Amino acid sequence: MGQFIDLVSPDGHIFKGYLAKPAVAPKGAIVVGMEMYGVNGYLQGVCEDFAREGYLALAPALFDRFEPGLTSPYDDAGSAVGKDLSARIDHAHTMLDVETSAAFLRDQAPDTRVAIMGYCFGGTVTWLAACRASFDAAIAYYGSDMCDYPDEIPNCPVICHVGDLDTAVPPAAVTAFRRKRPEPRWYVYEGAPHGFDNATRPVRYHAAAAVLAKKRTLA
Repeated sequence: MGQFIDLVSPDGHIFKGYLAKPAVAPKGAIVVGMEMYGVNGYLQGVCEDFAREGYLALAPALFDRFEPGLTSPYDDAGSAVGKDLSARIDHAHTMLDVETSAAFLRDQAPDTRVAIMGYCFGGTVTWLAACRASFDAAIAYYGSDMCDYPDEIPNCPVICHVGDLDTAVPPAAVTAFRRKRPEPRWYVYEGAPHGFDNATRPVRYHAAAAVLAKKRTLA
């Protein structure tokens, strides 16, 4: 089982992160970017899953600058809170927090590569971190606002997972983004909606897409 730890960004901000460690020496490390619902049971489970695969995984609580420890339910009220905070957040601050998380992982596992991945809001953070921070790889799952940043230039390999039924990251937006920013490799999953990886939300979960996306992510 993982645990929450305290991290301190260069600007003095103290925030939580959920850390899951593999049973053996890690073969790599990964920063896991949260959905707009916070570092909840689903995201903790993602970290645990990567730990079972042999990776050191850390999910920073990126809304702690607004309300420490915030998690929101998967309902209309929770969505409203998440959308409001996502719109108000300063990504200069999220970059500080993900870079602090990466530095912690590098201290814990020297000489290993560190990737970043994320879902929804965290997918957007992943794309920006691939361009603005120092990571060895980046995996964006349906980054909700990612296509708003086609002028950013990645400095590491990037893959993106999105469903062809995604209304937050619609096919037209993906096409326009890819036309301007050809570097990331996109995988588009037929019949999959936004949030297709999240098995705790049966209305969104698409098992076949989730399994294939995980395989490609690990590769």
